[in-house]
Amino acid sequence: MRTRVAGALLAVLALTVTAGCASDDGGSAEREPAGRSTTAADRVEPLADTPVPQLPVTVRSSDGRKVTVRDAERIVPLSGSLSEIVFTLGLGDRVVARDITATFAQAEKLPVVTRNHDVSAESVLSLKPDLVLAETTTGPDEAMDQIRDAGVPVLVVDPAKGLEDVGLRIGTVARALGVPAAGEELTKRSEDRIAAVRKDIPKKTDKPRVAFLYLRGTASVYLIGGKDSGATSLLEAAGAVDGGAESGLEKDFTTITTEALAKAAPDAILVMSKGLESVGGIDGLVKIPGVAQTPAGMERRVVSIEDGVLLNYGPRTDEVLKSLVDQLYGDTK
Repeated sequence: MRTRVAGALLAVLALTVTAGCASDDGGSAEREPAGRSTTAADRVEPLADTPVPQLPVTVRSSDGRKVTVRDAERIVPLSGSLSEIVFTLGLGDRVVARDITATFAQAEKLPVVTRNHDVSAESVLSLKPDLVLAETTTGPDEAMDQIRDAGVPVLVVDPAKGLEDVGLRIGTVARALGVPAAGEELTKRSEDRIAAVRKDIPKKTDKPRVAFLYLRGTASVYLIGGKDSGATSLLEAAGAVDGGAESGLEKDFTTITTEALAKAAPDAILVMSKGLESVGGIDGLVKIPGVAQTPAGMERRVVSIEDGVLLNYGPRTDEVLKSLVDQLYGDTK
C-alpha cells in the first residue's frame, strides 16, 4: 500500500531523483552532510559464521503467494533494507544487484537495477537471478509480473513500521534463504543491541518532543511526519515523543505549515542527512516557514541520521537508535 511509509518516501524520492537530488547509481560517492550525524561508518556487520542455505524451501509471501526457493546463488534484493539483511546474514557474496537505496559500503559496487525507484525488469532478468526479494511497495506491478513470468521466484516482504518488525523481517528473509538458524542468531543479536542502547537512555520526567521532517530542497519537498511516518516507534524507543503524531497528524506525511509546526511544538527536529544538506544545513532549515518559531528552531536543535538506515528497522537499528539518543541528549546522559 502506497500510503505506508515506504511507499510515501519512495514516491517522494522518485521526484527528488528526477529533480537531480540523487543519482541512479545510489550516490555511493556522497558529500558530507551539512548537519552533525553520529551514525557509524556505512557498513554492515555480517555474522561471524557464514551459513550454508538448506534448500529448497517453500515460504509464504506477503502478497499471498507461496514461493518455492530452490537456489540462492544469485539474489536480487530490491530495497536497501532487504540488502542489509542478506549481507548481515553473511550471504552478501550471493547478491548480484542492488536498489539505489542500498548505499552501504559492501553493496556500493553492485549494478543498480532501479531507476527513480522503479524496478527495471530487463535489468533484473539480465543478471539471471534465482531469487528476488521485494517490498510490498516495490513496483511497478508490470515489472514485477514480468520477473515472475520469467520463472524467477519473488518473495514480497511486509514493510518495516517499527522496532517490533526487526526480528520479523530478518526471520522472513532467513527462512526464504534456507538459513533459519542464522536468522534467529541475527535477530537475537539485533534485539540485544537495541535493548543495550535503551538501557543507557536518561530517565527524564519530561520527554522531549521531536518532529520528523522529510526534506528535499532541490525539489521543494518539505513534509512533516505523522503517526504513520515510521519514525514514531524509533522516537518512543529513545524516550521521546513524536510531536507530529502527538499533535494529531493522522497521515504518514503532511506538507509543512507554520500551524502544523506550532502544534507539534518540537524540542528537536529529526531529519535525514541528505535532506538537511539539500536545504543548506541548519541555517537553511530554520528559514523554512515556522521552523524558527519552534523550541527546536530557536535552539537550533537538530538530529541528523543517514538516509539509508534511519527507517530500515533491521540489523543496524541499534546504531540508529544510539545516534538518535546521543544527539538528542548530548552531555545530559
